[in-house]
Amino acid sequence: MPGNPPLLITENEAAALENVLRFPLADALFGRRSRRFFRGASIPDGALQYESKHEPLPLSELERLLVLVAMGGVTGWSNLVTRHDRYAPHLSNYSGSASGRTLASAAGFQTSEIFFTDDSGTYIFATRDFPPPVARDAEGQTGLKDLLEAHEGRIRKISEDRIYLPRREPYMEGHNTWVANAPGSLLAFPVGDLAQHTLLNLAFYVQNGFCIYDDINHRQIPGMEKFGDLVDLKNPYPLSFLDQYSLAELSAELAISSFNGQLMLQALGLGGWSFDGIDRLTILGASGDPAVPGLGFRVDTDSRWALPNPTGLEGVFTAYTPPHYADMYAATDALIERKFGPGGPFHPDTPGPWNDSPRVRSSAQVHDAQFRECVAVQAQYMYETFGKFPATIPSVYILMYLQAHHLDLDFYDAKFAPGAYLQTHREHLARWHEVEK
Repeated sequence: MPGNPPLLITENEAAALENVLRFPLADALFGRRSRRFFRGASIPDGALQYESKHEPLPLSELERLLVLVAMGGVTGWSNLVTRHDRYAPHLSNYSGSASGRTLASAAGFQTSEIFFTDDSGTYIFATRDFPPPVARDAEGQTGLKDLLEAHEGRIRKISEDRIYLPRREPYMEGHNTWVANAPGSLLAFPVGDLAQHTLLNLAFYVQNGFCIYDDINHRQIPGMEKFGDLVDLKNPYPLSFLDQYSLAELSAELAISSFNGQLMLQALGLGGWSFDGIDRLTILGASGDPAVPGLGFRVDTDSRWALPNPTGLEGVFTAYTPPHYADMYAATDALIERKFGPGGPFHPDTPGPWNDSPRVRSSAQVHDAQFRECVAVQAQYMYETFGKFPATIPSVYILMYLQAHHLDLDFYDAKFAPGAYLQTHREHLARWHEVEK
């Protein structure tokens, strides 16, 4: 992060950036397609058989950075959730981050980070708690060059190598073996802390007077009887509903990030597509094959689980669950610190978008000792009973991948009717690389 050289933009790239800013959103939406055939690709047989005559061309640093910022860049302060009758006039206190990113996140939980791999190595692009680096002007605009330069420092290399994925099942789906994670490509994917997301939802439940029961083992959670003044003990939600709801919410966050990146590909004139056909356990480090280490996350197994459970990589990205915390009480404390501590969305000294940000932020109801215990009792029960947290879903989750690469337009000219790509694709090499196709 610190120590990165300043972002160097050539005169040609500066002109290309201006074209990105002028590219119509409607063209990105209506012109979006999965364009998989890259420079250097080969389809060995079938009706679309074709051999590229070009060498793979990696993305430039600026192209890569534009895609990453589209997927998870910080673009200002979150406006937060505003009001609820139950605890008015207090501000709603759900959010996990004070920052607003390009991707939407349920209640502003913001539990994902972007990882990516290319020919130069493997990296994390950490932005979920990154304070807005560039102020918006009176028209609500931010300078793109300044935004890009500030985000370049959020890239941290974690390996010198591209993630190794054998080109066969079960590591990736069979229809992706010819194209996914190919030389010259950028493979970027948000990784979600599903443990933290579920813990945030438990806090959301308690704030709104809800609690859970163990519908799998058909019993109430011991110790909850003392929280009758906080939550409705007679009408608890099923534990499995909490897990599934959290999984669905986080899935939306991850999918939006990938889709945002694909919209940026249209503006840049890059090929690629958004997909889910790479085995997430392989990527995280749970392939079971030492020769395929993925990201190298810690992985645990248990006879109670159908699948291994990755939980994180120390010093890089760790889920809010043991073994990275002593227990779920400690994880709950860390969650409360993220929300209410310095830099958090409900700390009075954190800047914000309002005329009187200290007053707005400090109006949120603080999670007191009783609240903390109510959340932690339920979370700890889940961990002790099922051996992990969350109980029935992964602690860390991947859903969608975005691949970006340079298109071989000769293939599309040979195999498709006119209109298979946009003007930005037609002009990309000349505009961004000063070369002919």
